[in-house]
Amino acid sequence: MSRRQRAEIDAMIRRPHPVGPKSVAELRAGFEALMAGMIVPAGISTRAASLGDRRAVLVEPVEPDGAPHAGTILYFHGGSYVVGSPETAMSLTGNLVARTGFRAFSLDYRLAPEHPFPAAVEDGVSAYRALLDSGVDPAAIAFAGDSAGGGLTVTTCLAARDAGLPLPAALVAFSPGLDMTRTGASMETRAGADPFFTREGMEHTGAMYLAGQDPRQPLLSPATLADLTGLPPTLLQAGTNEMLLDDSTRLATRAREAGVDVVLDVTADVPHVFQAFAGVLDEADQALDRAAFFLGQHLRRHVGTGRGGRTVFEPTG
Repeated sequence: MSRRQRAEIDAMIRRPHPVGPKSVAELRAGFEALMAGMIVPAGISTRAASLGDRRAVLVEPVEPDGAPHAGTILYFHGGSYVVGSPETAMSLTGNLVARTGFRAFSLDYRLAPEHPFPAAVEDGVSAYRALLDSGVDPAAIAFAGDSAGGGLTVTTCLAARDAGLPLPAALVAFSPGLDMTRTGASMETRAGADPFFTREGMEHTGAMYLAGQDPRQPLLSPATLADLTGLPPTLLQAGTNEMLLDDSTRLATRAREAGVDVVLDVTADVPHVFQAFAGVLDEADQALDRAAFFLGQHLRRHVGTGRGGRTVFEPTG
């Protein structure tokens, strides 16, 4: 347990900030500056890509022997649906790629307030369709994301299911936002412990994403309202020092009740999306190792052609 590391990160996040609601431009600039300080691992390469009609960044492991990629991660960055980009999530995406050897497409989905709900979900489904249309087998695809992007990991999968698409092999969500009604008990019980969020701040950005719509919808509050039947194996990671903790705990309970294989992985005394502090916080590296192991267990790689021309896969873990 790295108590000193956790205390230093908590103190850094709690440094005084200007009071009052910020403009969209201020929110975006501040988030970009914060995430620019995160450590991006070595052993990866990046290049511009597109999925559907949206920009993406393709993150690949550096393979000296030119070995083919074993699987594909469709990554959704965090940022309350208002801020963020593939670049701000590069520490997280890069660490998953470096640890798994899989490639990842990090999607630049549309943001509110310019593009409120359901634009982000629509972009997620469109990107997934593009992967499938390119010939990628769903058994070799995982969705992953952090914060709002962790919510998109779940809601994009639900929307893909409802559209009749084959589902990916696994979901990984870091501190996902899964309840726009903000009714989880941790919204109150962890308010003092959370160094990032306040209810007022969440309501400010949440109103931009909702644009007057009722938050009591399955694709806005899946932790309490969605039919989770048929979801693929799911890993939810969260910290005890976050107001959104009960978004993960409630989804995990309801997913189990729906027959979903789900792992709820809660780390003590760490903040929202603590995995972004990899290289600084021991618990962040350990959590990413667990996420990489989970992905390796569930994604499959092409290993040849069997009888009758059937494509043969095997687990990568």
